[in-house]
Amino acid sequence: MKLPRQLSSNSEDRGSRVAGKTGARARVRAAAFTLAEVLAAMAFLAILIPVIAECLSIASRAGEVAERKTEAARVAERVLNESIVTTNWNNQSSQSGTVNEGIRQFDWTLQNEPWNQDPIRLLTVEVKYNVQGKDYTVHLSTLADGSFSSSMTNN
Repeated sequence: MKLPRQLSSNSEDRGSRVAGKTGARARVRAAAFTLAEVLAAMAFLAILIPVIAECLSIASRAGEVAERKTEAARVAERVLNESIVTTNWNNQSSQSGTVNEGIRQFDWTLQNEPWNQDPIRLLTVEVKYNVQGKDYTVHLSTLADGSFSSSMTNN
């Protein structure tokens, strides 16, 4: 007699399990997204993804510009110091050249202009560099004593 009771209790359990599954399925279907919600989310992402990509591009360019600007300032300082030490700026009003810094190339121009006091000269170096297709420049200036350099070249 125990055997039929077990069968009947198993069949009742199965029935309750099946009923439970259909109830769970009904609840899952009620929690699903509608087509309008999915389309709205896709439209939002279609707007958001290009904005994020542009932000990443700008951040990347800013980092690279900062790195190259540091290198260009170092090149400008070196050109300016070499020009003052060798006094080759006294003979010409403008000089230009190219410096390789690692794998990067920097174009520079040295301008020699009179200052408001006679023997003093204004030396300005402009270094040009390119980052992601855009041109940038760094300017570095100093004052030099023109009488000292001319007395050095006359001796």
